Amino acid sequence: MNTVTQKETQPDLRTADQNQNGRQQFVTPEVNIFETKDGYVLQAEMPGVNKDGLDITLENNELTLHGRRGDQQPKATALWRESSLADYRRVFELDPAIDTGKIDAKIDQGVLTLRLPKSERVKPRKVTVSD
Repeated sequence: MNTVTQKETQPDLRTADQNQNGRQQFVTPEVNIFETKDGYVLQAEMPGVNKDGLDITLENNELTLHGRRGDQQPKATALWRESSLADYRRVFELDPAIDTGKIDAKIDQGVLTLRLPKSERVKPRKVTVSD
């Protein structure tokens, strides 16, 4: 059973910060999700984002990652650009088996790591047989 699922599909944008309707557009960060015996580890790549530019919200069982890039633009005319200046955004739906009160996060060199622990009630445990 997949307990961390992407909530919505976001296009991988390589254009300006706003579309024709004036709405802000986002780049979908690439993620890796691993399962451990105690929970899950989610890693999201967000180059240019630091702790101050990161918002992680949890409402109901919906986890939203929003990363704002720092202003790293040199005072020069771009001759070639392959990276986008858009912010990052990705939404996941979490299984109720995840203990949302114990989620922790850290960001290091543009890689966000979230630890999503399993609730004690869903972890395997050994039952002792009495005499």
